[in-house]
Amino acid sequence: MFTTKSNQVNHDKSSLKQWAARLVQVLALAVIMDSILFLLAGRLDWRGPWILIFLYLVLLLGFVRWAIRNEPELLEERSRMASNVKGWDKIILGLYTIALIGLLIVAALDAGRFRWTKMPVALQVFGVLGFISCAIWLLWVTRTNAYLSRFVRIQADRDQQVITTGPYRYVRHPMYASMIPFFLCVALILGSWWALVPGAALATLLVIRTALEDRMLREELPGYKEYARRVRYRLLPGVW
Repeated sequence: MFTTKSNQVNHDKSSLKQWAARLVQVLALAVIMDSILFLLAGRLDWRGPWILIFLYLVLLLGFVRWAIRNEPELLEERSRMASNVKGWDKIILGLYTIALIGLLIVAALDAGRFRWTKMPVALQVFGVLGFISCAIWLLWVTRTNAYLSRFVRIQADRDQQVITTGPYRYVRHPMYASMIPFFLCVALILGSWWALVPGAALATLLVIRTALEDRMLREELPGYKEYARRVRYRLLPGVW
């Protein structure tokens, strides 16, 4: 009985440390985003970033809380870059980071400071609804796939298996299917037409990553070829 209680205490301490570490990461990212948006905009009365940061914090804190309780290994996988991450994926991730920062900068200069373009409030509301829809879909993907890494690699160390349930019954890469419209919704929330340009660049990078990752899985993950024959489409049923 004493051992059981001791193990529970250790587990609780470990969970608390994980939660604290992830909380610091989430808040640090929020501060970086706010700094880019509000400093470049030169004002705090810009509604879009406040809405975006609220939605962002709810999404990430909800994910971290769920992962610590249910899939701590997934949280660890998503927080590190293993040695067998594909070289082409490192290039894509670098370009992805540049495009994401570019989206924030362009939105801050356009909608925040100079107001080069004006977006109808109805479209911003549509962006919020789209963001929430993408987030719900993404959380469903996360709950279904315990191997959902941030990096493209075969997780032999975690005995990676082909996932065929949940959203994977409809498309082979449902995470990317949610992330592609996600970034376009961010541009809409911020109220910047020009921010749709780097948003489209992000979407293009994810389509390229989908094609390359799909090819890797066909070649290296046992059972994926058979799964791909059953589920024909990568991102959009009936299209591709």
